[in-house]
Amino acid sequence: MDRKNIVYAAGTAILWLGLFTACGGNGKPAVGLESLLNEMVSWEETARYPAIPYRCLQASSYDRLSVSPDSAHWFANNDGFGVERIETNEDGRTEKVLFDDKGPGVITRIWTTTTDKRGAWRFYFDGSSKASWEIPAYDMMQIHIPQLGRGLLQPHTSYTPGGKGGSTLFLPIPYGKGCKITFEEPHDMPPVPRYYQINYRKYPEETIIETFTPKVVKKAASKIEATDKLLQNPVIDCDSIYIEREQELEAGNPMLIKLPQGGHAVRELKIKVSVDDKKQYAQIMRSIILMGTFDGKQTVWAPISDFSGGGMGAPAVESWFLSADGNGSITSRWPMPYREAASIALVNEGKLPARVEVSLCLSPATWDERALYFYASWRQERGIKLSDKPDDNENTIEWNFATINGKCVYKGDVLTLYNHSPEWYGEGDEKIWVDDDKFPSHFGTGTEDYYNSSWAPVIPFQTPFGGAPRADSESSHGYNTFFRTRNLDGIPFTQRLKFDIEMLSWKKGSVDYATTLFWYGSIKARVEGTSGVDEATAKLLPAPDGLQ
Repeated sequence: MDRKNIVYAAGTAILWLGLFTACGGNGKPAVGLESLLNEMVSWEETARYPAIPYRCLQASSYDRLSVSPDSAHWFANNDGFGVERIETNEDGRTEKVLFDDKGPGVITRIWTTTTDKRGAWRFYFDGSSKASWEIPAYDMMQIHIPQLGRGLLQPHTSYTPGGKGGSTLFLPIPYGKGCKITFEEPHDMPPVPRYYQINYRKYPEETIIETFTPKVVKKAASKIEATDKLLQNPVIDCDSIYIEREQELEAGNPMLIKLPQGGHAVRELKIKVSVDDKKQYAQIMRSIILMGTFDGKQTVWAPISDFSGGGMGAPAVESWFLSADGNGSITSRWPMPYREAASIALVNEGKLPARVEVSLCLSPATWDERALYFYASWRQERGIKLSDKPDDNENTIEWNFATINGKCVYKGDVLTLYNHSPEWYGEGDEKIWVDDDKFPSHFGTGTEDYYNSSWAPVIPFQTPFGGAPRADSESSHGYNTFFRTRNLDGIPFTQRLKFDIEMLSWKKGSVDYATTLFWYGSIKARVEGTSGVDEATAKLLPAPDGLQ
């Protein structure tokens, strides 16, 4: 199937309260809904620094008592009540302001959840005092854009239409001069937690952006639907260079594949591992290391179980960039460009042999000033202490999830772990510092919220943007894996990205964490704190139910 030829009929009904105002300026808009949808599914743009530099930021409902790392409430955990401010508009409505950005920008992700959905979201664009768009509940599933399917809009596993649970919207919402988002609760409603995360791009003031209007949505209807369907069924046109290798992979006998000379890009990498002893499957998949060297620099080093997105046990995965069947077959659609020379290698660092088949699809690629290299790194640490007291700064810690230096775009991560605590481990928020941040430009509301879920889920799920491939027990004890990849919400930086996560849980205990990071960067980019062979080949613990 050729994605260029996909055409879908689309309706145009949508709930609007008025007309939007278009962005001003005499020039042609540089950014708009259709260009953003094109970018979202462009394999080429994935591997490039933004043509128009922007900052990627996040507004959220994090506890506003958290003001600095040396404050008494840095780990404050009442995350369902934080807002920018409360105001009364000219119609007399009292509204909580969740988001207020001045200047050109694009909302790239809206994540929400609550225990009671009554109320109304309102969107005000380009400085207008009149709301242009309303969602009649604290619920993105009621957005009423009929072209949206489960590619761009996803309910969480806890979702119920009238009660508890949330959803995540990935439809880009561009605005030329500003955007304010509010929520109005029924006046007689008792306080309930309302969690949200809004990721957005902040562009330079001179950028001309076409604001989201009824006319724009109507014009883009077929593209919205086509993009939604494509996200659920990624297609790689592999009609260029195709390389296949097969080998019995024994310890000390790596498979090395040298790639064609000159400017090319790996478009698709497929790995199939066959093992005789299924009981050893998890350990073997953890012990086989994928390495990639591009223009003389090794930029990829990760166990294939973790690189696949599945983590410990190498379970099934289905997403935009990564797929796996849970039986040894892995497909990576991360573009891997290079200027002159490159190689891919698989090394078995374990004691048991495995039959390995590899296929690669490549095509010629032109290198320019925006081109970046693909990086994947891996880190594991065991016995990290969990705290159940968010007011205890002395015994609650932040674990460094990632620290990357250079000119890069952060594109996603895998968190795979063994939870030694008897209950939920993921109460902690993520805090991402970018370049010269004085306060984290991304301050989250819980580990599962970062991974597009809510309410401490222990249910496997799959979406185009990641999911939870493994959840062993209802208590969350044992093995768990989350992963998230970023399309429009990738984080560009020029100096440094530091990603910490709070180690908070419902009960004290400890966890063994392993993280795989995906990003694109210059040849000088580097990551701190990686692990090596000893950790990759460490014996895996038995799962609570005795399965691996």
